[in-house]
Amino acid sequence: MTAKRALPCVLPLLLAAALHGQDKTLHLAIGDPARKDREAPVVLDGITDTRTGEILTPAELPKRLAGARLVLVGESHTDIDYHHAELRVLQELARAGRPVLVGLEMYPYPEQWFLDGWVDGRLTEEAFLQTSRWYENWGYNWLYYRDIFLFARDHKLRMVALNAPRDVVTALRKKGFKNLTPEEAAHIPTDIDTSSPEHRILFKSYFEGGGDPLHSGMTEAQWDSMIAAQSTWDATMAFHAVKALQEQGGQDTVMVVLVGSGHVVYGLGIQYQAQYQAARHFQGKIATVVPVNVRDGEGHDVRTVQASYADFVWGVPAQTDPVYPSLGLSTSPVEGERALKVILVSEKTPAAKAGAQVGDVIVALDGTAVPDKETLNRLVAAKRWGDEAALTVRRGNETKTLRVILRR
Repeated sequence: MTAKRALPCVLPLLLAAALHGQDKTLHLAIGDPARKDREAPVVLDGITDTRTGEILTPAELPKRLAGARLVLVGESHTDIDYHHAELRVLQELARAGRPVLVGLEMYPYPEQWFLDGWVDGRLTEEAFLQTSRWYENWGYNWLYYRDIFLFARDHKLRMVALNAPRDVVTALRKKGFKNLTPEEAAHIPTDIDTSSPEHRILFKSYFEGGGDPLHSGMTEAQWDSMIAAQSTWDATMAFHAVKALQEQGGQDTVMVVLVGSGHVVYGLGIQYQAQYQAARHFQGKIATVVPVNVRDGEGHDVRTVQASYADFVWGVPAQTDPVYPSLGLSTSPVEGERALKVILVSEKTPAAKAGAQVGDVIVALDGTAVPDKETLNRLVAAKRWGDEAALTVRRGNETKTLRVILRR
């Protein structure tokens, strides 16, 4: 293996594991050599120990995690059943008497103050959302995560920010690691391995064959850049999770990291980077828990997964539309303006049906100016399925107001 610095990335990286090529990603012969050549059952509301094939109840899980210091729980960001499983992992570990730290993908580590203020009760719910800039740092509807945050606050579970600062991520994408200032580079771990061929297989499986217009036809050099940036992301979260565990936890403390499944499955994300850093930073046991939908978005039953997919596979209900609505478009900031440009409109979504187009510049939603993603995400989060929204866009020299009907 070789350690490499991260290359710049043009687009935000790995989507939740359910987005592209889900069936293929569940059955890749990669990961743990002892398990990668066999399948493990997926049982609705059951937790499969993929090493033995046994089906566990949630209450039995803490005993199987008794030796683990770092537990990585994969999520699909807009699937509420994944979040229910995350909450249950925290509840059962706490009930079993384990001191628990909660690691979070969505916050940069310099913004730890806001999480401390939340857990210590110094911030109300609304104050936390505003001051921590939830809808900028993350963007997904707060209600997907609210019960987890309430449980952590009510039971005084320390919540830990794991990600790199946003301006450093932006700098990486724009100019690459070699051109970062020393101050920017100081936020990125030096122990990063981008050489895993299995990681490349996994990463490509998310984007290939799914009709993804943003990533189809990419060159190998572009894949190298994306994988290197993804590895840097994984390594940064691994580093800060281990650092917090060592500084804040005793011998029985467990750090539970809540993160997109793509950073967890097959042991090729955070776990891989943590083990690569192990000689200097961490030698504790790592375990992975990943929910899997028992029926995919096309209506096909999912009865098994590759046994190397995760240490524990939690069967959750079939994929459905997200509980909370989205417009169905992706944006990026307009150079030199406080504005957002549409870079992708997904098919058959509310935005597509309303006539939104790539290249549109978003002016307002329901008459409220939209200068940034935080504003757009916050306004959309207030909507529910069945509502409508007036999306005002600038298209060339014209300004148009599109009637967006939020229907599944």
